Amino acid sequence: MKSIILSLAFFLSLSFSAYAKIKLPALVGDHMVLQQQAEINIWGWASPGEKITITPEWQKEVIHTTADGQGNWKIPVSTPKAGGPYTIVLQGENKITLSDVLIGEVWICSGQSNMHMPVGKYEKTWQTGVLNYEKEVKEANYPRMRLFTVALKTSDSLLTDVEGKWQACNPESVYDFSAVGYFFGREILRSQNVPVGLITSAWGGTPAEAWTKKDVLEKDPDFIPILDRFQEACDNYPAAYEAYKVKYDEWKQKSELAREKGEKIPGAPREPIGPGHHKAPSLIYNAMIYPLLNYTIRGAIWYQGESNAERAYQYRKLFPAMIKNWRDDWQQGDFPFYFVQIAPHRGQNPEIREAQLLSMLSVPNTGMAVLTDAGNATNIHPLNKQVVGERLALWAKAKTYGETDLVYSGPVYSKMKKEGDKVRLYFDHTGSGLVCKGDALTHFTIAGEDKNFLPATAEIEGNTIIVSNPDVREPVAVRFGWENIPEHTLFNREGLPASPFRTDDWPETTYGKN
Repeated sequence: MKSIILSLAFFLSLSFSAYAKIKLPALVGDHMVLQQQAEINIWGWASPGEKITITPEWQKEVIHTTADGQGNWKIPVSTPKAGGPYTIVLQGENKITLSDVLIGEVWICSGQSNMHMPVGKYEKTWQTGVLNYEKEVKEANYPRMRLFTVALKTSDSLLTDVEGKWQACNPESVYDFSAVGYFFGREILRSQNVPVGLITSAWGGTPAEAWTKKDVLEKDPDFIPILDRFQEACDNYPAAYEAYKVKYDEWKQKSELAREKGEKIPGAPREPIGPGHHKAPSLIYNAMIYPLLNYTIRGAIWYQGESNAERAYQYRKLFPAMIKNWRDDWQQGDFPFYFVQIAPHRGQNPEIREAQLLSMLSVPNTGMAVLTDAGNATNIHPLNKQVVGERLALWAKAKTYGETDLVYSGPVYSKMKKEGDKVRLYFDHTGSGLVCKGDALTHFTIAGEDKNFLPATAEIEGNTIIVSNPDVREPVAVRFGWENIPEHTLFNREGLPASPFRTDDWPETTYGKN
């Protein structure tokens, strides 16, 4: 009995000792970048009531805080202008010294596979790296750029930490890092000449609802079908998974036979959606966004939408709701949120691009990079990620960092005016003028009240475009780039392509799908 009591006492002493030590989240560590000239947070866990001091090297004053009854603590710290490296010393029952800490600009890089796609070749997922990836990897020596990749995870409940670590940008660390994030960060580093911290939290094949808090989805009737559909999938999961296993075994046999014969290996069957699935509503938000909310950021870049294309009309509302959700929870106001319009691909309908355009036009402090000249009809992961990062950075440089003389967007439709049997189109963001990159303007169609769209002749006239078709005597609507692969010829002189658009609001194929 005495030995049992002694063992129990020893176990309790070990438990108390473990809780008594200061513990920091993965984001707060060596090599991190903190947002400059801001009130950032340092936070973590300790024994309930434990007193903690924090001493940032850039200031003389020691900061004091105390862990609450659950052992949580968080303290605001003011940061200076960009610089470093600095150390931060934390003292409680134990002492932690954070080293090589930089002060600069911090951005979140999120979305699905086109954001997750790394700079280098990744054998398990990607057939090849980005355009000129070997050269890009070799030259990626930027010690003042720091990279943090959030490990993939889902959770039914809100988590408080993620897996990952800060690394200086070099050929080794950049190889598996988000290509879009890296090329964006490189442009910010070059233009602002300050340290840049990039936090990538992205997962291929994920819809926007996976990145949105459950409360937001529950409170809007238009999003309830998303939750109902997932619940139905969970209810049917046991039977669906058994059927999947049978198909998977058959696929393995066919694949082995095809490999022996040197034939093309067939596509694997998809595992059914069920508990813990990365496509499930809110589960990625819980595990990969919520734990980041204490970390002060400058803004976010986003590349996603492919997984919501079949419900593009719903995305008009869902995407802005997700942005608002993040902004509300980060408690940093309407921070910059710049995103990518889906590139041309045979499987991506024009309605998803329209939903993204409408989001930019309706949600404050957002911007959209258009990629109609940088897609791939047969590859949903186009390799030119350099242009994606550069165009996102144009928005940041102009709107966030105040480079007022910079043209940062291609032409965006503003309004139309009927002139007899012709239509005159007006645009914003024409830069130093509209231009045609080709023999003629393409991808314009025009229709009358019958809604029958016919190919149109389009001509530039100043900063407007005149559109017509002799068979449409009474035109009422014009569409531009309204197709899956809108590889058109309309740009501004600065080389930025126009966004596809339509002047009508007639219901399309995804109307009412939720």
